Amino acid sequence: MKDIMGFGVAGNFANHLEQAGESGDFADVASDEEGAPKGIFPFYIPQNSDYLGRFCIDRQRIMLPQDKSLHVQAEPEIALLCNVEYENGLVKTLQPTHFMAFDDTSVRNDSNASKISQKKNFSHASKGYGKQIELDKFEKGGICDDFSLTSFLLFDGEIHQYGDNAKLVNYSFFYQKLMKWIIKKFNTQEDFAVLENLRELIAKAGFPRQFLIAIGATSYTHFAETRFLRPGDEVCIVAYNHKIYDNKKIKELISAGVTGLKHASIVRQMVE
Repeated sequence: MKDIMGFGVAGNFANHLEQAGESGDFADVASDEEGAPKGIFPFYIPQNSDYLGRFCIDRQRIMLPQDKSLHVQAEPEIALLCNVEYENGLVKTLQPTHFMAFDDTSVRNDSNASKISQKKNFSHASKGYGKQIELDKFEKGGICDDFSLTSFLLFDGEIHQYGDNAKLVNYSFFYQKLMKWIIKKFNTQEDFAVLENLRELIAKAGFPRQFLIAIGATSYTHFAETRFLRPGDEVCIVAYNHKIYDNKKIKELISAGVTGLKHASIVRQMVE
């Protein structure tokens, strides 16, 4: 993953930005249509000279910021591993090959952050992903039709529902609609408000042939809205086949310490 450029989609699931207290950050950002995501941010750029060049993915732990006044929440997401083709300096095609559970852990109260990316890559362990599941096709009728995403927070010997249990097809933009929107944003998003010029970043990175794209965090449970991460917590995010398991069964398995399942992608991270 160290050679793969990492991006995230902001505002691709109903209510998440409002619950995260970030809707105001995008007040001046015009949406393409009602319900559309707000934009794309980078969280890792290989060989970059500033904070975005810090490899921030760790599958076993979350390292909190050194500034202990900063509040941090996990963000349960699906990430897509995509092959990229270019034409005349623009992204021509994106071909998703795998999907996985993903944690886009984020700072909530950094008053010095002028860009959303500054709230994302805050340590060497601020992101995590589970087993990569091969895609048959990223469109209706494919494997993702049968998958849901759920998440839990474990502490003090108890397990708590963290993000709402949701089918992947409940993303605001998904499948080809999402891919067309992402390609458009890679080629046209300007440096404005909390967003950055993606075309320039991709060119400076040497036009990488693969992207890891986190496609947006689900909504939080009432408990998770105000529960920030603490040392000793364990975050667990699971993408699972809902024709084989249900949320109750996944919760039981996670509580029992399961770290891997067939027909599922699991990321478990201890908070430090």
